[in-house]
Amino acid sequence: MIFLVRFLKFLLSLLIAALVAGLGVAATYGLKWTRELPDYRELDSLTRSMGSETKVYARDNTPLGTLIPKVGDQRISRTLVTLDEISPYMIAALVANEDRRFFEHYGMDPYGLARQFRRLSQGEDVQGGSTLTNQLVKNTLLLEEYQQARTPDRKLKEWMLSVQVERSFTKEEILQNYLNTIYWGDGGPVELYGVASAAQAYFRTTPKNLTLAQAAYLTILVPRARRYEDYAAVRPLIKTLLGRMVEDQWITQAQADAAWKENLQPRGWQVKYDAQGGIVSAKLVDRTAKELKAVTTTRAPHFVAQVEQELVRRFGQDKVYGSGGLRVYTTLNPKVQNAVETASREATGLPFGATLAAVVVDPDTSEVLGMIGQKLQGSAPPADWNNAAQGQRQIGSTIKPILYTTALSTGLTQDHREDDKPVSFPCPVGCKNGRYEPKNFEGATTYREMTIREALDRSLNLVTVRLADRIGVNKLFDKLRAMDIPPNDGTGLAAALGAVETTPVKMAAAYAPFVNGGLYRAPRYIDRVTTARGEVLYDAATDPVRPKRIWTPQVAFQGLDMIRGVVNDLTEAQGGLAGRAKFGEWPVAGKTGTSNGPKDFWFVGTTPVYTGAVWVGKQQGGDMPVNYYSGYVNAPIWRRMMELAHQGMPVRQFSEPPGIYYADAPDPQFLPNVKLAFIERRYWNYDSTIDASAPPPVQYRESRYAQGASDPSTVIIGLDRTTNRMATEFTPPENVVKRRVQISELPAYAPDPKPAPLTDQQPDPAAVKAVRNQGTATPAPKPAPLTQP
Repeated sequence: MIFLVRFLKFLLSLLIAALVAGLGVAATYGLKWTRELPDYRELDSLTRSMGSETKVYARDNTPLGTLIPKVGDQRISRTLVTLDEISPYMIAALVANEDRRFFEHYGMDPYGLARQFRRLSQGEDVQGGSTLTNQLVKNTLLLEEYQQARTPDRKLKEWMLSVQVERSFTKEEILQNYLNTIYWGDGGPVELYGVASAAQAYFRTTPKNLTLAQAAYLTILVPRARRYEDYAAVRPLIKTLLGRMVEDQWITQAQADAAWKENLQPRGWQVKYDAQGGIVSAKLVDRTAKELKAVTTTRAPHFVAQVEQELVRRFGQDKVYGSGGLRVYTTLNPKVQNAVETASREATGLPFGATLAAVVVDPDTSEVLGMIGQKLQGSAPPADWNNAAQGQRQIGSTIKPILYTTALSTGLTQDHREDDKPVSFPCPVGCKNGRYEPKNFEGATTYREMTIREALDRSLNLVTVRLADRIGVNKLFDKLRAMDIPPNDGTGLAAALGAVETTPVKMAAAYAPFVNGGLYRAPRYIDRVTTARGEVLYDAATDPVRPKRIWTPQVAFQGLDMIRGVVNDLTEAQGGLAGRAKFGEWPVAGKTGTSNGPKDFWFVGTTPVYTGAVWVGKQQGGDMPVNYYSGYVNAPIWRRMMELAHQGMPVRQFSEPPGIYYADAPDPQFLPNVKLAFIERRYWNYDSTIDASAPPPVQYRESRYAQGASDPSTVIIGLDRTTNRMATEFTPPENVVKRRVQISELPAYAPDPKPAPLTDQQPDPAAVKAVRNQGTATPAPKPAPLTQP
C-alpha cells in the first residue's frame, strides 16, 4: 500500500514536471515566433507594394502602355481597386465560397481550426488557410519567408498574425486587400493578380461591371486557377456556389436562376447552353484569348523604356510600382512618333545587316517627341535594345559643327581660312611613328587655302584638325562636357574628327542650341507624374530646369548658318553631302557623319520646329560597305520623318537674333551665290567659357507685339536683347526691346540682382537718373510672380 502511494506521488510529480517542461518549451517557441513575426501593421503598405501598374500617356493623353512590375522573375499585372469599385456580386461570391463565417470570426474560424488540429494530429498535410484573413496573411506578410510552403511553423505564425490583423483592420479593409492580391492565373506574358486583372483577362470588363455569373466563375478559379482549362468541370461548382449564396441570403433564388441561365463566355471558350442553363457543348478555341496583350503591347516601346528608367531614377522602384502605381504624362507627340516609325519602315536602302535609330526633339525645350531604337519591320515588335538612347557610337563628322561654332565664339568668322594640306602633330601614345597624321575622306586633298565655311561644306578633316589646333582642343572639350558628351580619355585632336561616343538622342539635344539661341537642355521625356489618386509628384511646368548657355544667340546663329550651308551650298555633283535632307519649302540645316570603318552613319539636322538625329549601323558593331555614305543612307530617312512630322504646318523660318548681317562668300568659283552670316561689331561678345547663370527655359524670339488691347495674363517689359533678361541701367538703349510676356513667366526674365558694368560699358545716364528718381540707386530685386488683376 505504501509502495502504491509512493508510486502515485512519483507519477504525479513526473506529470507535473512534464507539463512544466512542455509549457517552458511552448513559451520558448512562442517567444521565438513572436520575435520572428513580421509587423502586421505593414499589411496595407505591403499589399500596395506587391506590384501595381504604372500607366504611361502621350502628351495628348492617349495611352502609350503600362509598366508591368516584376515580383521575382514574374511580370505582374495588377491594378489596385477599392471595394466601391468592385461588384457586390464578386464580394458576396468570394465570402460565400471561401469563408462563410468571415464577418463572424476574429481571424480564425473555430470549425476550420479544429479541422487543422485533426490533420496535424493524424500526420496529414496542412491545408491552406481556412479564412480570408489567413490567406491574406499568407500571401503578403509571410510570402517572402515561406514562398507558399505548407509547414506547421508557417501555419502557427499565420494564425497569430491573423488575430493581430483582425484587431487592427476593418473587415472591409481586409476584403479589399484580399481582392487585390489573389492570384488568378496565367495572363500570357504576365501573371494575373487582383480582381481588376482577372475581370479584364477573363471577360474584358471592369470589376465594377462583373455580373453575378461572371463573379461566380472567377470565384471558382480562386483555389485553383487551372480550372480554366476545363469549363465542364467548373459548371457544377458554379451551381453549388449560387445555391450557397441563396442559402446565406446574399442573393435571391430568382437571381441565382437568372445567373445560371446567363450566356457565360469566358475568354477563349465557345460554350452553347440549353434553355435551362445546361451545357450543350464547350470548346476551348484559343488559350491565349485571356492574355492581357493590351498591357504588354506598348506604343513606342523604346521611348516608354526610357520613361521607365527616368521614373525609377527619380522616384525609386517602390514608388513607381508600389503605392497603387503612377500616372505618367510624357513628352511624346503621336504625330511625330508615327512619322519616325513610318520613315523607319520605309527605309529600304540600308546596308545588309544594319539597323537604325532615330529621334526627334523640340529644340526649344529638348522634349523628346518621337523615338525608335531599332529598324522597324512591318508589324513585328522591335528588339529591346534602344540604339537611340543606349547605343554609344562614334559620332564622326557630326561633331564638326560644334567645333566650328566654338571657333566662331573665339572671334573667328566663317571666311577665316585654313590650309587643306597634309599636317603632322606629335603624338606620344597610340600613333604610328609617334605622329598624328589625319587624312581627308578617301585621301582627297585640294592643297589650297580655303574658308572654314567651304571646309565644313566638304567635311574636310585636314582643315578641321588645323582649326582645332588653332583654338585649342580643350575649348571643344569644354563645350562637349557642357552638353553631356564627354570626350574619351586620351583622344586629343582626333576628337575634332568624331572620335567621341554618344547616343542619337544626345546628339539631337546638342544641335538644339543652334536653333534656340545657344541654350542647352538635357533631353526630357516626362511632363507630369501623379499617383493613381491624382496627387502630383512632378510637374515640369512648375519645376523648370535652368539651361546652360553654350553660345551667345549671335554665335549660335552663325553656327546654324554654317550647317544650313552644308545642306544648301553645294549640289551633290559639286561635292555636297547633305542635299538629300531637304524637303518642301522648309529651311533645313544639318551635318552628315561617318566613323572609321565605316562603322557608323549619321545625320543630325534641324528645322525651325524640330531637331532630329538618325543613326545607321550594325547592332553588334562592325564595318559596313565602303560604297555607302551617310548622305545617301541617313539623310533620306531624316527627310522622310521630318516631312511627315511637318505635314499641315505653315512654313516657318529660323529666328534670327539682332546684330546679324550677310556678305557674299569669297571664292565664288567654289561657293557660288553663297552669302555668309556675320555679327555686327556692337554685338561682339566672344567668350569661350560656359555661362552658368543662363535664364530658365523661356525662349527669346524676335517676333514683335503691338501694344493692342490689354491682356490680363500678359505684361509688356523691357528686355536686354543680348541677355534675354529685363533691362537694367547698364543696358545700352539700342539693346532694349519691348516684349509682351506671360505674367507667370516673369521670374524667368529677372535681371541679375547685382549687375556690374562690363569693362567697355558705362551706365546709361538716363537710366541712372530714372532709378535715382525712384529713391534707390540699385537695381530692383527679382520680382515675385504676379497675380492676374
